Amino acid sequence: MTFRQFAFNNVIRNKRLYAAYFLSSLFTVMVFFTFSIFAFHPGLSGSDMNSNVTQGMNISAGIIYVFSFFFVLYSMSSFLQSRKREFGLLMIQGMSMKQIRLMVFLENMLIGLFATIGGILLGIVFAKGILLVAENVLIIESSLPFYFPTQAIMMTFVSFIVLFFFISLFVTYVLRSKKLIELIKANKISKGEPKANLFLTLLAVLLLGSGYAVALIVKGITVVMAMLPVIIVVSIGTYLLFTQLSVYIIRRLRKKEHIFWFKTNMLLFSDLAFRMKDNARTFFMVAMVSTVAFCAIGSLFGFQTVLTSSVKHVNATTFSYKTVDKEAEKQNVEFINQTLQEEKIKADSEHTNMTYYEIANDSILITKESDFNRFASLIGEKQVKVKDGQIIVVDFQGTNLGQQTQMLNETIKLKSGVTLKPNEDEVITSRALPAMSSYFIVSDHDYELLPKPIDAESFYAWQVTDGEEGIMAASEKLYDKLERYEMTSVEYEMYEIMKFYGPILFIGLFIGIVFFVSAGSFLYFRLYMDLDEDKQKFSSISKMGLTDKELKKVLNRQTAILFFAPIIVALVHGAIALTALSNLFAFNLFKESVIVLGVFLLIQIIYFFVVRFYYTKQIKAAI
Repeated sequence: MTFRQFAFNNVIRNKRLYAAYFLSSLFTVMVFFTFSIFAFHPGLSGSDMNSNVTQGMNISAGIIYVFSFFFVLYSMSSFLQSRKREFGLLMIQGMSMKQIRLMVFLENMLIGLFATIGGILLGIVFAKGILLVAENVLIIESSLPFYFPTQAIMMTFVSFIVLFFFISLFVTYVLRSKKLIELIKANKISKGEPKANLFLTLLAVLLLGSGYAVALIVKGITVVMAMLPVIIVVSIGTYLLFTQLSVYIIRRLRKKEHIFWFKTNMLLFSDLAFRMKDNARTFFMVAMVSTVAFCAIGSLFGFQTVLTSSVKHVNATTFSYKTVDKEAEKQNVEFINQTLQEEKIKADSEHTNMTYYEIANDSILITKESDFNRFASLIGEKQVKVKDGQIIVVDFQGTNLGQQTQMLNETIKLKSGVTLKPNEDEVITSRALPAMSSYFIVSDHDYELLPKPIDAESFYAWQVTDGEEGIMAASEKLYDKLERYEMTSVEYEMYEIMKFYGPILFIGLFIGIVFFVSAGSFLYFRLYMDLDEDKQKFSSISKMGLTDKELKKVLNRQTAILFFAPIIVALVHGAIALTALSNLFAFNLFKESVIVLGVFLLIQIIYFFVVRFYYTKQIKAAI
């Protein structure tokens, strides 16, 4: 058997340990290849929009490539740590350190080659489906037919072979010769009782608590200013959480006899502190990478909701037209009506003059009862009744920047000398008029007594009742002739937003998934690195009378704690971060946060059950 055959057989024999590394690398290659397919697609050339998509795909591929380097490097380091004893035995049999390095180099290149080829083949298999999804998600003007991506294949193959080559060189370089006895007894050398520093434990609580508090308290633009300090504080606090606070809590629980001696808890707590301390860096990395994935995808979905909701909230009717140009008003309105007729669209319409008045050095819209009720009826809202001397505050339905509170403190002085002031019980919410902030409704009588307005604009609205299929065609005609700041079509505006935002969402989703899969792989590596040690431990304990039921219970608890500890921390981090995002936009993103975090948690739970099944199976087979 040649040395190359020995290295190949070594990979085959360690397929359990290499499985997650190989599959994760394969998935990373496939995602990189997918972005390359888009970057070189002939359908994404020509227009500025398609050029932006291509540029975004290239940048994303670069991010994934850089992340892949560190991911593969960490994975190889984990393998080397778990194979110290194997290296020691090989050295006893006469293998030199140079040969061990060569063996590790060949193994990694072999896995890298198969992962690269496998990722490209899978990418080709699913390319047509991905292109079909992209046509709908990206909302690009041209279709994306399947083509054989020769350039994408070459770039992906060369890029990842080079990546695996340099990582293999780097790993073999840092693989230093160790004492033979240390390599052979790597898993038996005592690490000493893990201890927690009380000061660092309290510091972890203080840093996390203060970071969370600041993230939850700050509002508006101050969220951006506080972002970097909060990230730094929470990151340090997270590292101390796993290295100090977790060990401190476990040691405290072990001292409570009613907990430690209860059923099989002694087995659970016996080496849990060691595990938490040993895996601190892995848990920290998993928590932070998962948090990045949560925040990236959650922020993208949240920002999309903010954009689309603001359009929907401000514009309740299908079409609307604002103007201050009296000369062009009649002609433009006739053009709009004619366009709707050409596209066989039937719609109810209303018109009013929106007048603005100076109140407390600000321009505030004031409308009369009859005008408001006509537009409320147009969109099916409840009408209001305003008495003389009464003011109703219409609370703005978009981003809440505290307009309602401010409006309740304002007054309106009529020509008759009477001063009107709103009450807290005279506040309603409505989308009848497209105001960008809260405004007032007064009676028709009081409206005639208002002073001269500082500004006014003519406003028309159309609510489609039939012929909805012609809305997009009519919108394109209207936007071609009329100014965008004058004409508004909600459906067309939503289309434009998604056309711009689709590529960002598509790219962010892919990158978030790559980060999340990598985080799960990190946990898999760390769990299986201790498998041989667990086999010996539970084999010895089973001889003392441990039942299968008790064994399963201990394994479930131990695996769940090690698996979900960083994930739960990441979920908390993500929830706090998305809450801060809500405070930044002054917009409730609770639904989006629950959906994103819930989906990721569900995926992680499924992944946990799969890993636990095979892990438990390995332990039981050794007993």
